This record gives sequence, structure tokens and C-alpha cells, in this order.
Amino acid sequence: MLEQNIYSNADTRQPFIDLRNVVKTYDSLAGSITALQGIDLQIYRGEFLIVTGKSGSGKTTLVNTVTGLDRITSGEIWVDGAPLHHFSSERAAKLRGKTMGVVFQSFELLPTLTVLQNVMLPMDFARKYSVREQRQRAMQLLEQVDIADHAKKYPTALSGGQQQRLSIARAMANDPAILVADEPTGSLDSGTATAVIDLFAELVRQGSTILLVTHDKDVAKRGSRMVTLADGQIIDSEIQEGTHA
Repeated sequence: MLEQNIYSNADTRQPFIDLRNVVKTYDSLAGSITALQGIDLQIYRGEFLIVTGKSGSGKTTLVNTVTGLDRITSGEIWVDGAPLHHFSSERAAKLRGKTMGVVFQSFELLPTLTVLQNVMLPMDFARKYSVREQRQRAMQLLEQVDIADHAKKYPTALSGGQQQRLSIARAMANDPAILVADEPTGSLDSGTATAVIDLFAELVRQGSTILLVTHDKDVAKRGSRMVTLADGQIIDSEIQEGTHA
């Protein structure tokens, strides 16, 4: 009944991200491989959307097309009303920098910059804040993810969980409309992974929109909606209880 109630309003709600019949095919020495086969998916503001599925199901390809890192073969992707499928790589990068924060499983932190400088870097690229505002905002974000005491350290001095918290703070630097995370707990122990997902859940409660890819069934249960992929197709979509503890 909950699923019916939510989807009964789907036509009157404007999705923030709208994938329409998206196909992605890669060419390889073995021939063409279709990673996504006619994906239709809408992501709404304030959702904690989980994408799950076995290895090779198309999860990472889906994330890469949503963020504009990969161009789709056919179909349409609309981001806040903008036709991402028509954008050049440069224009897609600008849209990504303006509207999305990306959290990687491998952290992708710069080891020669301090924790504070890693968070300030995206703000410097976007030129959205003055240098003084960058420092203030970076410290606020580090406090939000509970690693402000490590601001002057370098990423290599942090634990895996702390590095992932840093990558989340960095992804939030320019106040993105959506956070996109690809297997953010894949390299973490279970206790640290739970703490990271708790942080995501709290961000959603504060109004963030999150698209999180995982193969972990326990992590998947934490979202407000779960979409399951298999062989590049959505085989199930389920409304869940939400961002519970």
C-alpha cells in the first residue's frame, strides 16, 4: 500500500534525475557488450535510493551514466531538467560539479593535501565561495562527519572509515543536490560500514538526496527505495521503511 501511495503521485512530482530507455553498449575485442538495456528510472529529491545487484549487473555503469562520466548509447538522461544525454564531456563535467557530489569506494583523496585542503579543493574549482568561506565551510563539513580534529593531518594518517568520511565531506563541499556513492562501504569492516551508512541516513534526514550502489544486503535495507539490477535491466523496485537505524 505504501508503494501505491508514493507512485500515485509520480506524474505530479518532477524527478530530479530521469532516465528514459537508457542503453549503454561497450565495444570490446570479444564484440559488443550491452551493460544497460532500456533502463527507466526516476530519482526524486529527498530519496535514499539504493541500487543493488550481483557483480556485472550494470550498477557501476548506471552510476557512470547518471554522473555523465560515461555517454549513453541511446535513450535520455535528464538532470534537474537539463538534457545530459546531449551534453559534451566538458559540459557534463560542469553539470556534475554543480549538482552532484561523488563518493568513491577507493576514496580518491589527494595524499599531498591535508584533510582540510582536500575538502576545500572542489570549492576552489567551482569558485562558489571565497577562500575564507571555503575554510569555514570545510571545517563545518568535517565537524558534520566527525573528523574535524584531524583537519591538519594528511589522509594517509586516517583509518579507512575516517578516509571515507573525508571523501563524503569533500563530496558535499559545493552543497550538491545529490550525493552519488558507488560501493562506499566495500573496503570497510562491518562496524565502520554501519557508521558510514548511519551518516548517509542522517544526511537524508537533513534533506539530502542520495543514490547509493551496493551489493551488501544489509546496507541495501537502509534506503527508502531499493532497485535491483540483473544483466543490465531493472528486475525489481521496492519501497522500504526508510532510513532507519
